[in-house]
Amino acid sequence: MLPQEIIRRKRDKQILSTDEIQEFIGGIADGHVDDTQIASLTMAVFLNGLNNRETIDLTLAMRDSGEVLTWQDYDKPIVDKHSSGGVGDKVSLMLAPILAACDVYVPMIAGRGLGHTGGTIDKLEAIPGYNTQADNTLFKKTVKKVGCAIIGQTGNLAPADKKIYAIRDICSTVESIPLITASILSKKLAAGLEYLVMDLKCGNGAFMQNFADAQKLARSIVDVANGAGTNTTAVITDMNQVLGSAAGNAVEVKEAIEYLQNKNIDSRLDTVTKTLCTQILCQCKRCRTPQEAEALICNVLASGAAMEKFAQMVSALGGPHDFVEKADSYLPCARFCRPIYPQEEGYVCAMDTRAIGLSIIELGGGRTIPSQTLDLATGYMHFAQIGDFVDQKTPLAFVYYQNEEQYDLVEKRLRTAISICPEKVSLSSPIMLKI
Repeated sequence: MLPQEIIRRKRDKQILSTDEIQEFIGGIADGHVDDTQIASLTMAVFLNGLNNRETIDLTLAMRDSGEVLTWQDYDKPIVDKHSSGGVGDKVSLMLAPILAACDVYVPMIAGRGLGHTGGTIDKLEAIPGYNTQADNTLFKKTVKKVGCAIIGQTGNLAPADKKIYAIRDICSTVESIPLITASILSKKLAAGLEYLVMDLKCGNGAFMQNFADAQKLARSIVDVANGAGTNTTAVITDMNQVLGSAAGNAVEVKEAIEYLQNKNIDSRLDTVTKTLCTQILCQCKRCRTPQEAEALICNVLASGAAMEKFAQMVSALGGPHDFVEKADSYLPCARFCRPIYPQEEGYVCAMDTRAIGLSIIELGGGRTIPSQTLDLATGYMHFAQIGDFVDQKTPLAFVYYQNEEQYDLVEKRLRTAISICPEKVSLSSPIMLKI
C-alpha cells in the first residue's frame, strides 16, 4: 500500500493492520518513506491515537528495523530497567552491578541527557577510557564475563526509532503515549530482554508531571511490552525533588560509588534502587518473595560483591582497573567548589526540580544543542532534601563550577527554585505506585 494511503487511513481514524504498520516502518528503514510522510503519520497518531494491538505492532516493527540481540547461550535471566528521566537519577549505575551480583545478566542500553534531565551515558563518560559506544561483540562479551554492561544505543539497534524520534521532536508530536511507548520499548526489545522494569518518574522534575498521565503511560508500556513477549512491570517514582545528594555527571558517579561502598546513603535513592531491584528479582523468579529479594540485595551490597561488579564492568569497557579505589584522582574536577546558602533559615518544603536541572545545563553539564561537549565536572553535591533544615551554616548545596559568573547565576537559580518554610513538612515515600 502507498504510504499516503496509510497516512489517510489513520488521519480518518481507521485502525491500521499489522501489514500496513510493518510496510510503513520498513519504508522508513529502507528510505522509501520520506520525512514529510513520517511527520504526517506521527501527527495523525498524535491526534487519533493507536489501540493496543496497533501499538504492539508499531513497537515490534521498529524493533525489527535493525539488529535484534540474542542471548541463547546465556544461562541466566536477561533483565533490565528503564527510567523516563529525572534530576539526580543515577539509579542505573548502582542497579546494574547489584543485579549482576544477584546472578542475573543486565545488558543495559542507556541514553544521554534530554532537556533538563541527566543521562546515564553522559555520567559514565566522566570515567576516563570507558567505552560507552562499544560494539555488540564487546557488549555481549562483557555481559557474559561480568554480568552487566551499560552502553549507549548503537546505530543498528532500532534505527527507525531514531528517524521517527528526530522528526517528532521538530513537529510537536513528542507527547503521544503510543509513540512514547513504541520509542522506549523498540530499543529495549531490540536488546533481547526477557524481563524489564520501567521506572516512570512523575513530578515537577519529570516529563510526566501529572500523576494521571504517568499512570496512562505506565499502563501502556506494561501492556505493550507484555503483549510483545517481554515480562514487564512499572514503578511510578517521585521526581518532585533531586534524587540523591548529587546532581551532575562526575558528581553522580561519585555518589553511586559511595552507595556501592555503603557510605553516605541517601534514603530516597536507596528506596528507589532497592525497590526496582526487588521488582526485577521477583519477576525473573530469582527470588520468591520481596523479602527474600531485599535480603539478597543487602547481602551483595554489604559483602562488596556489587561494588566489585561495577569495578569489573568499568575495566572490561576500557576504564581504569583501579578506578573504584582511586575515583577522585580519575574523575574530572571543577576549578571551584562553594556552598550556596538560603536567604532565610527554615526547612526545605518544595523544589522546582526542573529549574534545578536547567541550572546544571547553565553550568555546562547539559546540552543546549545536540553536538555540545559537556563539562562533566560541574554540578551539585550534598544537596538538601525536602524536610532538611537549612540556615547560614547549613547550605542548600555545594556547587562545583568553573568561573564566578556561573556561581552568581546558579546561586540565584537555586535560591529561587527551593522553597523554605518555618515548619518541617511531612515526608512522602518516593514510591508512588507499582503496576
